[in-house]
Order: sequence, then structure tokens, then C-alpha cells
Amino acid sequence: MSVARVTEIKASSKKSFEDAIQTGVKRASKTLENVKSAWVQDQEVTVGKKGEVEEYRVLLKVTFILN
Repeated sequence: MSVARVTEIKASSKKSFEDAIQTGVKRASKTLENVKSAWVQDQEVTVGKKGEVEEYRVLLKVTFILN
């Protein structure tokens, strides 16, 4: 029987939401063992003074199996 844990991770990118997700999952996999899945709980952007999107941010729920 396996036991899983879910942790929240916030990741960001200057390029896109997709890049922020990739960045977050890669970083989580460096610290956490047995990462099995992730889902996007929330998305947001930061907006500059001229109305341009400066940064894409995602809040991820990452599931991993405990040893």
C-alpha cells in the first residue's frame, strides 16, 4: 500500500503559464522523490505600468509517494 502526500508550490515565468508549470514541476522533482502528478489550482499574472503582462504565476498541487 502506498501513501501519498500533496504539497503546494508557487512557480513563475516571464514566458507563459506553460513555462511556469514546467519550472515548478522540475523544481519540485529536485527536492521531492516520487513525484507522480501536479494540478494547477490557480493562475495569475503581474501587470506592469503600461498594462503589459510582466510575469505568469501558477499555484500547483504536487502529489508524491512517501517512502
